[in-house]
Amino acid sequence: MNIQITARKFKAHDTLKDFIKDEITSLARFNDDIIDADVILSYQNNQNSIKKVEIVLSIPGQTLSAADQTEDFKTAATSATEKLRRQLETIKSKRASKTR
Repeated sequence: MNIQITARKFKAHDTLKDFIKDEITSLARFNDDIIDADVILSYQNNQNSIKKVEIVLSIPGQTLSAADQTEDFKTAATSATEKLRRQLETIKSKRASKTR
């Protein structure tokens, strides 16, 4: 699985990159066919300092995406991977019901 992390308008720390890579690799237990993951980190420089994480997963035949924005990148990344986990579980259950 290829994981590409893009930080817009700032440089992401290695600890943040490692955390996001761990979150994305944890999704592999729900689907072994994940080809690559693109993570886009953006920062809106206003009074509330909202941080946004967008994750796009490529699996054979489909592209899944999830995004979240909070005041912390780690919280947003965890929430976005949770959304992707639910999407992967739905796909897995649909495949299982078709094979029955």
